[in-house]
Amino acid sequence: MSVDMRWERAVAGGLTADVSHVFGIFDRTLCGIQVAGMSPSDYWWMPERENAFGACRDLAGVIDDRWPQASRGEDTRVSVARRL
Repeated sequence: MSVDMRWERAVAGGLTADVSHVFGIFDRTLCGIQVAGMSPSDYWWMPERENAFGACRDLAGVIDDRWPQASRGEDTRVSVARRL
């Protein structure tokens, strides 16, 4: 899947609405911001958007580059947070 369909946007009361962060896990964004009650949005995080946070974009790129090709299909995508 393309990079803009592999990441979910983080939502939490303490995050500003004008900056888009990637949801990581355990109430943290991919770049390390922690806010209690953070969750993944129902919307994709899109790295090409102007408001995508740069550190999240960089880290998502590193992870994407390391992700095995065999695990990139539509049928292999699972939200870790929703399984907890």
